[in-house]
Amino acid sequence: MNDTEGNVAEASPNDFPIVGSISNLGQPFRFSNVEPLCGVSVEPSRDGHVKVCTRLATTSDDPMFHKMASSFTSVVNHLSQQAGMAISLDRANTVLMVMKADDTAELWIDTAAVVLRCSLTRSVTAGMAIFAHDIADITAMTFPCVDIQSSDRVWCMFRQDWGFGLAFDFNTDGNLDLESFNTALGSLYRQLKYRHLYQTMANRAVFESLVGLGWFPFVEIIAKEFKGLADHCSAGFDVSVIEASILESFDESRMQKMMERWALKPHFANRGIILQVAVDAFNKREPIAVIKILLTEIEGVLADAYRAANDGKSAKLKDLLIFAIASAEQKSGDSDTLFFSAAFARYLTSHTFANFDPTLQTGTASSRHAVGHGAATAESYTMTRALQAILTLDQLAFYT
Repeated sequence: MNDTEGNVAEASPNDFPIVGSISNLGQPFRFSNVEPLCGVSVEPSRDGHVKVCTRLATTSDDPMFHKMASSFTSVVNHLSQQAGMAISLDRANTVLMVMKADDTAELWIDTAAVVLRCSLTRSVTAGMAIFAHDIADITAMTFPCVDIQSSDRVWCMFRQDWGFGLAFDFNTDGNLDLESFNTALGSLYRQLKYRHLYQTMANRAVFESLVGLGWFPFVEIIAKEFKGLADHCSAGFDVSVIEASILESFDESRMQKMMERWALKPHFANRGIILQVAVDAFNKREPIAVIKILLTEIEGVLADAYRAANDGKSAKLKDLLIFAIASAEQKSGDSDTLFFSAAFARYLTSHTFANFDPTLQTGTASSRHAVGHGAATAESYTMTRALQAILTLDQLAFYT
């Protein structure tokens, strides 16, 4: 069961389901006299010496995954035979093994409640349906109804789409860091669920092509429109057709939802009147007004957020960009989440705040410096550029 709040309520399987309650679907297989697992060898043994991995998180893209998965499956088969059980992992989706300090173990096969810790693009109340496009990021995967103690050893293998994730912590110091284990599982889930995004970000040619066109996996379009953009760039197709389709999807209703999101941020809210003018201009298909307003307000929003976090001190643009990325990583807990904070830093410096050569008239309406100095060509003030400016500002609402 997925729950963005991660609240756990006591409930028995026979209780009437109530919104927000979480319970396991069944009981685990229990084993006694289990020899503690200490790690996984990472190389062939040489003269009795071998390197052992005691903590790891990986996906089925790793060649070592299949050897480790087979090894863990053999462990389960051995335990089940000893206990006179017939257990198969062949069709399992989520397998969790918790090994206790008293040499007992619990094996959960598709029966433990699963919670994903998510950041959403909108506010929700208990009982509201959550759609894929509502998810801005996934930062952890937990088993809230399974009793996992600091003295336990754990390993988990799960299926997501067409891949698998595997994580284990054999807790050699007797003090399991459960939060790190949950975060590792969340990272694996995210990598598998959004594999196409990570592949795009890793493909330097495709990523640079997208940035050159002013696009980025902005949170607002990451679940719906971005894949089409990336596929077009990867294939070398003209993106103008899909850009037109994306523009059509940003109607007044969608723009209003973005405004509501901005209003929750103090450094956005105090610019509400100005931002509303820009959004109204977008709805009227007036790109010049949108770009002129927002490319200057982006820097102002960053400056306000910086002052709020640094006792009223000011900073230059370079430091504001560093601050924005650091804030995103602090909120998400990592640099490789769906916020893609490090990549967004490159986007801002090479696109939104790109320098230009006034003597060669290289300025376009995508650059805050060119727009601010009146050096952008008239034909570069397009609705696509206007939308990209809006999405850039919106991205910062998740970062700061």
